[in-house]
Amino acid sequence: MGLAAGPLTALAQDTKFAQLGQELPTPNTYRTASGAPGHQYWQQQADYNIKVELDDKNQSLTGSETITYTNNSPDVLSYLWVQLDQNIFEPNSMSNLTKTGELKDKMTLQAVEYLTREEFDGGFKISKVTDRGGKALQHTINNTMMRIDLPAPLKPNQSFTFNVDWKNNINNQKTLGGRSGYEYFPKDDNYLYEIAQWFPRMAVYDDVNGWQHKQFLGSGEFALPFGDYKVSITVPADHVVAGTGELQNASQVLSSTQQKRWAEAAKSEKPVVIVTQEEATNAEKTKATDKKTWVYTAKNVRDFAWASSRKFIWDAMNVNVGGKKVLAMSYYPKEANPLWGQYSTEAVGHTLRTYSKRTIDYPYPVAISVHGPVGGMEYPMLSFNGYRPEEDGTYTDRTKYGLISVIIHEVGHNFFPMIINSDERQWTWMDEGLNTFMQYLSEQEWERNYPSRRGEPKDIVEYMKSAKNTQVPIMTNSESVLQFGPNAYGKPATGLNILRETIMGRELFDYAFKEYATRWAFKHPMPADFFRTMEDASGVDLDWFWRGWFYTTDHTDIALTDVKWYTVDSQNPELVNAQRREQLNSEPKTLSQQRNLQDISKTLVERKPELKDFYNSYDPLATTAADQQRYQSFVKNLSAEQKKTLEAGLNFYEVGFRNEGGLVMPLVVKMTYEDGAEEVVNIPAEIWRYNNDEITKVFVTEKPVVSFALDPYLQTADTDLSDNSYPRQLAPSRFELYQQQRQQQPNPMQQQRSTSRTSGSGAGSSAQ
Repeated sequence: MGLAAGPLTALAQDTKFAQLGQELPTPNTYRTASGAPGHQYWQQQADYNIKVELDDKNQSLTGSETITYTNNSPDVLSYLWVQLDQNIFEPNSMSNLTKTGELKDKMTLQAVEYLTREEFDGGFKISKVTDRGGKALQHTINNTMMRIDLPAPLKPNQSFTFNVDWKNNINNQKTLGGRSGYEYFPKDDNYLYEIAQWFPRMAVYDDVNGWQHKQFLGSGEFALPFGDYKVSITVPADHVVAGTGELQNASQVLSSTQQKRWAEAAKSEKPVVIVTQEEATNAEKTKATDKKTWVYTAKNVRDFAWASSRKFIWDAMNVNVGGKKVLAMSYYPKEANPLWGQYSTEAVGHTLRTYSKRTIDYPYPVAISVHGPVGGMEYPMLSFNGYRPEEDGTYTDRTKYGLISVIIHEVGHNFFPMIINSDERQWTWMDEGLNTFMQYLSEQEWERNYPSRRGEPKDIVEYMKSAKNTQVPIMTNSESVLQFGPNAYGKPATGLNILRETIMGRELFDYAFKEYATRWAFKHPMPADFFRTMEDASGVDLDWFWRGWFYTTDHTDIALTDVKWYTVDSQNPELVNAQRREQLNSEPKTLSQQRNLQDISKTLVERKPELKDFYNSYDPLATTAADQQRYQSFVKNLSAEQKKTLEAGLNFYEVGFRNEGGLVMPLVVKMTYEDGAEEVVNIPAEIWRYNNDEITKVFVTEKPVVSFALDPYLQTADTDLSDNSYPRQLAPSRFELYQQQRQQQPNPMQQQRSTSRTSGSGAGSSAQ
């Protein structure tokens, strides 16, 4: 009966080790209990044929598209939902009307200009919605969604083709923000366009949500079906266009010299410049008045994005991924050099290699990094990335590593969610969190001790211990997330790193993570599919971790509360009495005893020796014959193993731990021995299963331990290190001294140039 007390105690409290039951959907024939797609899994397909023209004078687009939608579901559909993401820029959009703000006594001029800015005439101007034969289709626009009523129900395994014509103005990304837009360069009077969410796109219909038509408010990104694309982009003749997929008419839009460079790049392991800076600079000046059409095709992608400018320099190189050639490419204006020419395409190639190693081999023929106004955004085969050097070509280390990191991150999004196609409108963390974790691993393979911003447990501590009313669980809808960066990027990435390094180990984690990527490549996974696959492929029960790290705002704060030291009483009177004598002799004299040695010159017994008796000379720690006889009788009845234990001189330490943050975690305990040697013991989180709040653990050592330290390598994001050691050690904090107004200082490269010029000038004067 006594053995049942542990489990009953755990059931009586709100145990952290309860299995995820109601939190996860019931497995079915579409999504299995193992986390794999079921034998009846299905998903829809949307194929596009799009023609679009860029108006470089008025910064607008005019487009027409033909969409063929295939119903692979078992359901009959009476209408289709199409996303109109550009409608977020309408003055009365839900996004604009629900933005919050506040006025302060002191406000910057830029903030006032933003509040009083001229309204942008944004959003789609839908001019026509027709069926294949040109007959008008009934349709209803609801903010960023459009419902198209079908003339007849669309049955399983049937397709429906329809056309949409539209126009929209392109936003100035620098002033209006957004995930795409244009940048104007006043010095040469030119524009650079990064175009995304630019055409009406099919919404997802799946077995979990039905239609995913939650309105686009800005934070929750996109849920899109896979399909094949053919896109014809008409631009000024001197523009260079980067697009999702493969260019189909290079002979019509590139010079013969550029075509040769392009062919050379396809065989080169180093970047080859296809459009040079000189060619781009000349185009900036001449400005063609005629037009060209660039044609791109892409198969089995969920979206299409493109970029266009006469300012583009273009370089490319071949990357071998699993024996397949992939063209890594970069497009950037001269303002981005020398930084981009040195690092961009190399960072693209590095990302493809490192991500492929841990997920699936990159399946697409190209991967592109484009520099322009957008700080960082991802699309199939193409990403927009920020960071450029100063006008003099110098840059800080922050700019350099910021560029490399954003390229790794955005190119990495090809895997999450462009291939492993999660629902970003609902779950940002499945996109950003998983990708940020992969970004961290890739950064560490770029350079030893790379300064990664996210991934290490220590870097999430400030967020984890922030006020509870400023946090929400990771498992929160994208539009309701507070502290978006730490919650959707940092915390999930850190959690995966803790799983990999501390809870599961690299071997089990890497196998399971790769299995998840393999299972759900080119499919639509949900959180339960990830959770279940990670457990199914590793054989590790992680429900306690998903519950604590993903479903709550609990944090790690485990205190090492107490240490009690025990040794085995050998009962050998010689040893026992010697130890007691040593202990008595080593005990410090009390303050009274110390003062009495000075103040009392002689005690009465010292003055009158005749008062002494037997006990004045009696030694209670002297070993007697009777003591030895009792000891020999005791030893005689012991087994060989019992004698060995008795004589080993082992040390027993009872160590107490208290869970103060609510989140259970493995215990990583470092013991430092008397001789300076160290030992680290890793104890699984299941040690908390009978009591989530307070536990004790006994450590048995041959050598005496002088100190214990909990989480010595900062593996668990513990928010309070001051109670992680015994004896206690002070945890340092720092404060910064700064002037009220900081002056802009030259970056180190500028300082070095200034020093070199000064040294050169001095040498010249001396020679004269």
